[in-house]
Amino acid sequence: MKVVVSLGGSVLGLDAKRIKRFAEVIENVAKDHKVFVVVGGGKVAREYIRIARELKANDTLCDYIGIEVTRLNAMLLLSALNSAPKRVPKDFAEAFELSKHYNVVVMGGTFPGHTTDATSALLAEFVNADLLLNATSVRGVYSEDPKVNPKAERFERIKVSELIDMVAKQEVRAGGSYVMDLLALKIIQRSRIKTIVFLGEPENVRRVLEGDFKEIGTLIEPE
Repeated sequence: MKVVVSLGGSVLGLDAKRIKRFAEVIENVAKDHKVFVVVGGGKVAREYIRIARELKANDTLCDYIGIEVTRLNAMLLLSALNSAPKRVPKDFAEAFELSKHYNVVVMGGTFPGHTTDATSALLAEFVNADLLLNATSVRGVYSEDPKVNPKAERFERIKVSELIDMVAKQEVRAGGSYVMDLLALKIIQRSRIKTIVFLGEPENVRRVLEGDFKEIGTLIEPE
């Protein structure tokens, strides 16, 4: 099975022990599956973007800055992996070619205007992935931001069209933080990619892959 994992920079963290734990889980999963990981920029990227905006950079330039940070984070994860090439592909075709020789491929961002989630969804479509896993800082998809409203409802399942309506109401800017990117959801909708948003702890990757996500994630149902 081909699996794409969207791993936000804040989920991965700048912590060697945590990165190593993710690497160990990915190596284990890759014994049975082809794994593509797309790493985000996280807080570091947002800080760079904040400063760039103070220097009057436009959103496209800010996106390019964020992309470079995602690739640095990808290199950190690659440093802990033994079964992946020490190379960060810059586009989907390159990632696909690498996957012919390796069971793990790690990449960062690709193009301005695409968040980590959008990149992951496009990659999943390009390689005909069976499953897209989106690791986040919360336990799936909620009716509202659970960090703002602790009483927000968590969905065990949600139709992709319903989630698109929710996300479409949010402002899209470089460095923004959303449950999932609108473009990513549109790709999921047209490709009917099975997608699970889950709490991004290393041990949860294997757990969700095996179908155990009821307490830690949300299944986005294609239509």
